[in-house]
Amino acid sequence: MGSPIFRLSRVSYRSFNTSPLRSGAQLAYQAWPAGGDSAAIDESRSPIIFMHGLFGSKQNNRSISKALGSHLKTRIYALDLRNHGDSPHFQEHNYTAMADDVEQFVHDLKLGKPTLIGHSMGAKTAMTVALRSPDLISSFIAVDNAPVSASLGSQFANYVKGMQEIESANVTKQSDADRILQQYEDSLPIRQFLLTNLIRSKEDNTLKFRVPVNLLGESLGELSGFPFNPSDPVKFEGPSLFIRGTRSRYVQDKTLPTIAHFFPNYRLVDVDAGHWVISENPEAFKNGSLLLMSSPFPNFVFLPLSSHVGSETDSVMCIAVTEFFQ
Repeated sequence: MGSPIFRLSRVSYRSFNTSPLRSGAQLAYQAWPAGGDSAAIDESRSPIIFMHGLFGSKQNNRSISKALGSHLKTRIYALDLRNHGDSPHFQEHNYTAMADDVEQFVHDLKLGKPTLIGHSMGAKTAMTVALRSPDLISSFIAVDNAPVSASLGSQFANYVKGMQEIESANVTKQSDADRILQQYEDSLPIRQFLLTNLIRSKEDNTLKFRVPVNLLGESLGELSGFPFNPSDPVKFEGPSLFIRGTRSRYVQDKTLPTIAHFFPNYRLVDVDAGHWVISENPEAFKNGSLLLMSSPFPNFVFLPLSSHVGSETDSVMCIAVTEFFQ
């Protein structure tokens, strides 16, 4: 059985800032649909808040937000988390602070029990909100991260070094910035992703990063952690979906008991991708995400990663999606 065909209508975005938050942040965001167009919205569905990963922004999730919003006919809010995109910069950059911002965003916009979707850093932020304020949200999707303390690996520290060298070099061309970054990262798509943060200085016409590179580099230790331990008396009993890349190491089988402890009503989907699941395999990510939105919540969990290969996983996932959405 093949995967379902989704026909997407034309949609548009516009950017906003919220009113001041308790934390002092004003999170920038994009909303779908733009303006007062509510004809495409099913008001019975929960709105969705989409959160990017480290060095990302709301722009990274624009296409997938439009696709999900169009299929589900629900409101989508793609955020710039603090110290990213068009949102303000703050010295404090950890999951507690980011959860503060997201919770206040929900209150300010009077969003009724939204679904949170987060990738990597955004995934841990979503999990933190769920455990701190379980009555605030209806469900969440965590993309390629787990509620455990685990090293980010050397690649993120290398990204910081490369970005710092670019700023020190006072380059004026993106090609020169990319040439420097090649010393730290071989993958062109990842370099292009990092370089989306470049902006041109009005003072001297050089290219600088809009994210506070040094501050984020100093925060890598915080971002490798998680603010809760299994001994803490917190749980989120609502539906939760974990989507992991089969070629990524961030959600290993040994973390599944911890996931089950915090989130007893969780489901797991494996996607043939590395850590950058959404950009590497957007169709499989979308199909996996739709499982959370089905009613009733699918009563299955995929086998541990070591028990199957990516092609088999994708086949099983597409069959499951087709069955629930026929």
